[in-house]
Amino acid sequence: MKLNKKLAIMSIVSVMFSTMVAFAAPQPQKIAVVDIQKVVSSSSQVKTLKASQEAKNKELANFIKKAQEDVNKQTDANKKKSVAAQYEKQLVAKREANAKEYANKLKAIDTNITAQIGKKATEMGYTMVLPKSAVIYGGDDITATILQVIK
Repeated sequence: MKLNKKLAIMSIVSVMFSTMVAFAAPQPQKIAVVDIQKVVSSSSQVKTLKASQEAKNKELANFIKKAQEDVNKQTDANKKKSVAAQYEKQLVAKREANAKEYANKLKAIDTNITAQIGKKATEMGYTMVLPKSAVIYGGDDITATILQVIK
């Protein structure tokens, strides 16, 4: 009888232990926050893109100025309308091309920055990274470290 009691107790302890292991609290997540706006504005890629966009805007402004001069030189009203329409088509095409190129480059930069943040956060042992603006309380601010990575 004593043996049966011991086996019963051992079985109960074994079941309790396995239940405790099964319901043990999950590992806490290590959460980081990053000031995305600061990272993006400090990025050399973004600065280069902005400079490129400004140069393209100047080119468009020069194109518009030359087009207006050319249109104003025309003396025939029909010819003036025709030349103005041609320039308008060219201007629309240039603006659309610039906007498309800018969007593609911006998307590539965003993907690159996001990947670099993820890589560095993983190296530092973080399981989650959130934008600082979305967090009211908590999380380790790793913005300074990320700024060193994303030059």
